[in-house]
Order: sequence, then C-alpha cells, then structure tokens
Amino acid sequence: MRKKKNAYLEINHCFFQKDLVDWLYSKFSDYVLTKPKWRKTNGKREAYRFSTQSLSVFTEYYDRFFLNKRKIIPKNFKLDCLSLAVWFMDDGCKNNSSIYLNTQHFSKEEQYQLIEMLWKNFGIESTLNKDKIYFRIRIRTKSAMKFIQLIDKFVLPKFKYKYPSVITP
Repeated sequence: MRKKKNAYLEINHCFFQKDLVDWLYSKFSDYVLTKPKWRKTNGKREAYRFSTQSLSVFTEYYDRFFLNKRKIIPKNFKLDCLSLAVWFMDDGCKNNSSIYLNTQHFSKEEQYQLIEMLWKNFGIESTLNKDKIYFRIRIRTKSAMKFIQLIDKFVLPKFKYKYPSVITP
C-alpha cells in the first residue's frame, strides 16, 4: 500500500503468480480502473500487476496497518482461515515438512504476536526461523497438516505446490 492524500493498494507479482493476481483483481475490481497487465521493471524482472484507485476506504486500512510508512500488526488484528490462505499463497513457502510465512519485515514482537495468534486461534505451533539476517515464522512440522487442512479449501490449485511434500490433504 502507498499513501499520498488517500491510500491505494498495488498487487504486483511475477508471471508464475498470475492466478493469484487475477483472483485478487476479482475481489478488488470495483476499485480498479485498469485490468491487471504486464510491466517491465528496471533490469530483467517482469511483473503482472494492478493498482486500485486512491480512496478513503484504503486510507483507513493504510492507517491501521502502517506506522511511519512501516507495515505493522495492529493490536486488534484477527486472522481467519481465508486470510491465512491468502497470506500463504502470497508470501508462504515450504521445505520437506515445514511451512514458512515470510514475516521478515515485522518486528520480533509482532512476529511473536502472530505466533501467539496462530496458537490461540487455530492450535498451530510455530516458532521463529532465522532467514539470513532476518526472522520469519516457521509452522512446525507437527502442525503443518493442521495448517493445510484449515486453508486448503481457499488455496487456488496452482498454489498447492507450496504444500510440504510429506503432506497430502
């Protein structure tokens, strides 16, 4: 999200995640003037993207989720199965038996807040995992199946490749 007077949302991914961009576009299309399209960035990267209009409705979310242009976890933030699935499709990855949620740009305190929410709301055990110089959330192997069962009905078919290889829902 970005904000001048009012905020807007930009969805920007590589071609492989085109299905997610198109799905998100279908949810936000009433707020978008131009359909998703290809864009070349500096260098060799190509992106598939769309942006919403700058509107007060997005400003409300921006003000809730950003502080001094830094993304934050608001104190009254809630997660449900759909939001977990979107988060996983957008910014999740795997190894053989674990799931990672890329939270590297949140503070450690905020990441622990998310870990606590995963436990209290869903019984999902997770911990912090060091990724180079940052930390991210790692869903423990023993909770990976439970996590997948919670999100599976919302995950677009193309994104099920992110499921750990030892899990078949």
